[in-house]
Amino acid sequence: MDRQDPSSSTFEQFYRCYPVAFLDKPHLEKGNKVIMPPSALERLASLHIDYPMLFELHNPSIERVTHCGVLEFVAEEGLIYLPYWMMENLLLQEGDLVQLRNASLEKGTYVKLQPHSTDFLDVSNPKAILETSLRNYSCLTTGDTILVAYNDKKYYINIVETKPSAAVSVVETDCEVDFAPPLDYKEPEKPAPPSKANNAPPEGFFFSSLYKFNAFTGSSRRLDGKQLAELAESTTSSVVKQPQREGKENSNDSKSSLASASVQQSGKLIFGANQKRPRERDETTNVSI
Repeated sequence: MDRQDPSSSTFEQFYRCYPVAFLDKPHLEKGNKVIMPPSALERLASLHIDYPMLFELHNPSIERVTHCGVLEFVAEEGLIYLPYWMMENLLLQEGDLVQLRNASLEKGTYVKLQPHSTDFLDVSNPKAILETSLRNYSCLTTGDTILVAYNDKKYYINIVETKPSAAVSVVETDCEVDFAPPLDYKEPEKPAPPSKANNAPPEGFFFSSLYKFNAFTGSSRRLDGKQLAELAESTTSSVVKQPQREGKENSNDSKSSLASASVQQSGKLIFGANQKRPRERDETTNVSI
């Protein structure tokens, strides 16, 4: 249906739409390029529009909008053929009117995608598959659901976000791609916290209670065969006798008297005391500490 104003510099037409399957070209379902009539090419050539040719598709009955490219100009006059998934996005039925207008879109720098199913993430290399599939697309529009076909299986992917605008060109551009969690993705269930009514001991309780570390719990023995009790008794008596004999021989040695008094009162050995070494005597065995 031709409603183009000859004096206008913008291409704008209404067409009856049909799926590309009517032309026996099912491969066109893997992209977003349409088939237009030859008269559209003549009009576009006279307008000197920018290449690649990009268009805005508009369903006037429900105000749904998307964008597309063009592959061929071989359709019957007044008709346009679209990939079926685009007709689904626009809620179009066979033979419905659709408005088509030429558009100039910025090159995309960022796209966020959301697969419908986690199955898409299970393929061997989803990034490579996506890069190959997007070569069949001229542009992407925020809010659309595109189709990616791989190994005789169809994967639907939502266009969640595009930058720098809501519709961008993806022809010969470096575009950063990000993924949102699939629609059917479920977070792993967290383990339920233990109930307060449950009086079970904490993990490791039995081990820590049964196997406590106690240092030096074994018995000790001397290498010379003497009993430890005999050694302690002889050592204590020798040390106690030593300061008593020294006190009779050298009563003016105050440091020696203080050290001896300390040993007599407590019954312990004092390590590091500043004692003067007593004179050797035949009848006394000295213990140097």
